[in-house]
Amino acid sequence: MAAVTEAQQFRTADGRSVRYFDTGGDASSPVLVWHHGTPQTGAVIQPVAAEASKRGMRVLSVARPGYPGSDERPGRSVADAAADVLAVVDAVGVERFVTIGTSGGGPHALALAALAGDRATSVVTLAGIAPFDRSPDWFSGMADPGGLRAALSGREARLRYAETAEFDPDSFTARDYETLNGAWGALGADAGAGAAEGPAGEADDDLAYVSPWGVELRSVAAPVLLVQGGADRVVPAPHAAAMLERLPRGELWIRPREGHVSVLTALGVALDWALSAG
Repeated sequence: MAAVTEAQQFRTADGRSVRYFDTGGDASSPVLVWHHGTPQTGAVIQPVAAEASKRGMRVLSVARPGYPGSDERPGRSVADAAADVLAVVDAVGVERFVTIGTSGGGPHALALAALAGDRATSVVTLAGIAPFDRSPDWFSGMADPGGLRAALSGREARLRYAETAEFDPDSFTARDYETLNGAWGALGADAGAGAAEGPAGEADDDLAYVSPWGVELRSVAAPVLLVQGGADRVVPAPHAAAMLERLPRGELWIRPREGHVSVLTALGVALDWALSAG
């Protein structure tokens, strides 16, 4: 099994501390820049490390502002957080990479590709959320959109919402729970750790999702694979379809029986696609 590296710290040009993780590898190893979901710590959890290791890939992952080890940055956009990732990528000497994000990491994977240009050889989102279009339909099919709706009223409203919010178990399908009780068990533990130091990271993520991203999907030049569970109750399938229409080189894989977590079982084949597409 692949070893998971310890956290390291990076100082941004504006003086903020950003935590990142790097599994290492020789100079010829293909690089996967992983973007965590909401909430997570940014650690390279075992299922991600294992699938990457099978393919000889080095993994870099950066904790977004407000998550453990990364200073808060109120008002950050999706592109702002992606710019932190690009700064870390530059600092460790990586030139070209595959960028992949799950759930709330999806927008950040796409934004990084937009910022990095041809340095991003391919992009994958798994259950990624689409840009907010101010339509009520954007929330349709979400079992519990309370946090996102609260974010529409600003940061203080979203932080107040967090004081009493509880996870809605109906957000996950039976297959999601089976996945969390199996190979992706580390995901649940990491989500708890990602929220343990307070709600700032999750709140600022939600604010960024319902605000302009700071990049346009049409500016993503790399090939993009959107992997979406047809039974997803957290980020419903129409989000992937909406993004597909705006991506110049987009491709959509619908996995009809999968939910928000169980769709992650497609990571291995998605990595194979990403390596061949790049």
